[in-house]
Amino acid sequence: MTPTGKQPNALAQPLTLPSAGRVAAYLGLLVLGAMTGVAGGLVQSGWFPGGLLLALAGAAGLFVGGGWATGARAGALAPAAGWMVAVVLLTASRPEGDFLFGAGVGSYLFLLGGMGIAVICATLAPGRQPGGSGARLGK
Repeated sequence: MTPTGKQPNALAQPLTLPSAGRVAAYLGLLVLGAMTGVAGGLVQSGWFPGGLLLALAGAAGLFVGGGWATGARAGALAPAAGWMVAVVLLTASRPEGDFLFGAGVGSYLFLLGGMGIAVICATLAPGRQPGGSGARLGK
């Protein structure tokens, strides 16, 4: 409460740094996202319709689970960032001419579907809510 008796605005609160445990959780989710991206890249082309659905379901489960476990949008963004970095690195061809993703419809569905799922899960994850009563802010 302020000296005038009003609730302070949630956006006007000082920025607090996350705890070491929360940072470790985000780093762990980042690594899990990268591992899910690599595994999904291998599975999606192996068993085309089922592998693609399995890879996208695994990514969606990790993104939703990360947001739910941490209770913040960053919990969904961390594995999505790891997934994105791994998948982008795997799309680049090597000097020898080797590549992991072919130019098929399954690869494009995996890339675009995974990005869409990441955006949806990060948007729907619980964000930081202001404290105080359920009354309107103006009262």
